[in-house]
Amino acid sequence: MNQFKSVDVSTFEGVFGRIGKDWMLIGSTDGTRPNLMTASWGTLGVLWNKPVAICFIRPERHTYSLVEKSDRLSLAFFEGEEYRAALAYCGRASGKNEDKFAGAGLTPMLSEAGVPYPAEASAVLLCRKLYVDDLKAASFLDPALLSHYQSGGLHRVYVCEIEDVLVRA
Repeated sequence: MNQFKSVDVSTFEGVFGRIGKDWMLIGSTDGTRPNLMTASWGTLGVLWNKPVAICFIRPERHTYSLVEKSDRLSLAFFEGEEYRAALAYCGRASGKNEDKFAGAGLTPMLSEAGVPYPAEASAVLLCRKLYVDDLKAASFLDPALLSHYQSGGLHRVYVCEIEDVLVRA
């Protein structure tokens, strides 16, 4: 049943396209129901001598409360346009009132630590939160960037250690 194999994080390429253009799904759970949220802002790199993923979640999102309650999350990536509708659905629907895996037509998988991710993904990063902080309006050096926040609160930043990278076998 396992369609994934573990690979070294340094072989995971194409960050800018995978996040900004193709989008990703942030997987989280409160221990009762898995949830997904579409994200197109984030980065991968090295911080504190660890491979890290940095993602951003607004406090208005249902995923925010789930990620706050958990030590871990997943970042799932897809290749091609086949799953674009599922990604769009996970960006507009709320997991507060519905099962987004079912609504998006995706199959939930769980890591050994209980972190959800979609079986259909081409790659998955399994992450452990290391640091959180809120963006602050006063800290923006380019005030034009605040135009991204006309309809909601500023994002919370999550710096997460990439504990494992799963790619389709």
